[in-house]
Amino acid sequence: MSRHILVVDDEARIREVVQYALAREGHRVTVAGDGKSAREAFGRGDVELVVLDVMLPDVDGLTLCREIRAASRVPILFLSARSDEIDRVLGLELGGDDYLTKPFSPRELVARVKAVLRRIEGPAESTPAPTPKGTRLRHGAITIDLERHEVRYGSELVALTPTELGMLAALIERPGIVLSRGQLMKRAYAYDNLVTERTIDTHVRRIRAKFRALGGDPIATVHGVGYKAAGA
Repeated sequence: MSRHILVVDDEARIREVVQYALAREGHRVTVAGDGKSAREAFGRGDVELVVLDVMLPDVDGLTLCREIRAASRVPILFLSARSDEIDRVLGLELGGDDYLTKPFSPRELVARVKAVLRRIEGPAESTPAPTPKGTRLRHGAITIDLERHEVRYGSELVALTPTELGMLAALIERPGIVLSRGQLMKRAYAYDNLVTERTIDTHVRRIRAKFRALGGDPIATVHGVGYKAAGA
């Protein structure tokens, strides 16, 4: 399915390569070389995924991510020449969905974009089938509408990123079953063999924080094993 993707990078060659690779996949691509142009492009309101460089000339990508997250749950894929795990974790803590280190191949970029978009469009074919209720999952006070990408705790809407929603859905689809971090990695990062257990823990921590702000906690830790849906 064609999507409108905003590519933000201060290197013209990177913008050109990314734009060409994504356009070949049928996507509509808008490019920006700095934070000001990115804000203007995103402000037009129809961007469905952002490919965002961490280092920009006028504002760092982490700050831009924080601004986007304050207004939208649109998926964000970080690009960075910095490969330190602390940078990756910080990007995810701020609401990023994935993190790709430069230099990268166009094929890997396209695969990452497909994986992130798949989380919006619904569960992957390789994952357990949803319950007989179709695209709506329920567990206690939690309701997940996979088609609308909506999560509610009681009547309250919970703003999860596509990656966070995918991980929570994986746990709720199989209540009572403990999923290892490796299984959650496979669900959320089908094309990344470099994701660490700490990355998964970062996403789990963000999910818990959002629910705890509403008085709940959807995930139980099984020490030494992994995670399961709380109360299951």
